[in-house]
Amino acid sequence: MLGALAKGSTRIRGLAPGADCQSTRACLGQLGVRVVSGSSPLDVSVDGRGLRGLCAPSSTIDAGNSGTTARLLMGILAAHPFDVAMTGDASLRRRPMRRVAEPLVLMGARIDTPDGRLPLTVHGADLRGITYATPVPSAQVKTAILLAGLQAEGTTTVVESAQTRDHTERSLRAFGCPVTEDVRGVHITGRTPLHATDVDVPGDPSSAAFWAAAAAALPGSAVDIVRVGLNPTRTAFLDVLRRFGADVVQSCADPSAAEPCGTIAVRFGDVRPVEIEPAEVPGLIDELPVLAAMGCLGAGLTVRGAAELRVKESDRITALTAGLRQFGAEIEEYPDGFAIGPHPTLVGADVQAAGDHRLAMAFAVTALGASGPTVIRGADVVSVSYPGFFDVLERLCQ
Repeated sequence: MLGALAKGSTRIRGLAPGADCQSTRACLGQLGVRVVSGSSPLDVSVDGRGLRGLCAPSSTIDAGNSGTTARLLMGILAAHPFDVAMTGDASLRRRPMRRVAEPLVLMGARIDTPDGRLPLTVHGADLRGITYATPVPSAQVKTAILLAGLQAEGTTTVVESAQTRDHTERSLRAFGCPVTEDVRGVHITGRTPLHATDVDVPGDPSSAAFWAAAAAALPGSAVDIVRVGLNPTRTAFLDVLRRFGADVVQSCADPSAAEPCGTIAVRFGDVRPVEIEPAEVPGLIDELPVLAAMGCLGAGLTVRGAAELRVKESDRITALTAGLRQFGAEIEEYPDGFAIGPHPTLVGADVQAAGDHRLAMAFAVTALGASGPTVIRGADVVSVSYPGFFDVLERLCQ
């Protein structure tokens, strides 16, 4: 997306092969952005059109299953002088969009979303900078506002009650936009041109978390995960693994890089019960399903303050607890989390992925510690973020 708004051609190496990135690419294509594949399917070049330089699409743009695509594009399109209708798949159409629409309207855009969800229409306009405190910590909401602020008149400030992942701030700086941060929030000065750059994308920590958790929970197991992102706003799950009792070592090749990258080594240790407090949840929101699997395989886990899980690709609290109970786990569901009892005897189960890629992968990790076969219905949904997940799982289990 930043490449699309920049001047020049941006080369991206290591683009994730998942369906979410393909949804972004398809939407940008409808908006007049030329994205060309390189010698590897994971390498692309994006021909930038400059700030507010996108074209009006000829039809509704479809974000598929990707909440990131939909929410970030809302911020970009809010500053363009045309109307865009946007939709997504059945799962995405259930997810809340008003939390993004409200600040964009304050900046001057008009967004028609009768029930606060997709489908919606963005009526772009000349935007003005605002100061906005996000009611719920969300990197997607923060990013949408910053992308709108990038194209607005004046300065835009986003205030968060808890820090969320900062990939956007780092990426904006890499493209030449001087984003600043202080105790008052994140600040961006509008109408600052972006300049194309070369980008190397490290491996996704949230995908790596499934292998790290499996090694930490299964006796005699160990795994080394190389060239994975070590952005400090994404590695809170490693601290949780240490609290579980695992031996975790991380080494960063270049801590000064825009996106730090390196190796994570995880070894099984003496398992202990863990409690995750509400203040920790924003930094763990994507890893909570696999940490729940780890809790089932070990000494138990309690999570509170995670009501945001109910508005992900599925109601992750209800779907997760239902699936883990099928394995024999003792788990209590709360409005904002769950509690898993220690050391259950797990048995193979027939479980539903509920259209949620992270649940499918979390149930696969749980199945590693269960006796007997497990069937995960709808497991092909892993293609949203990790198409090769089951191939890697098979290699690791050999």
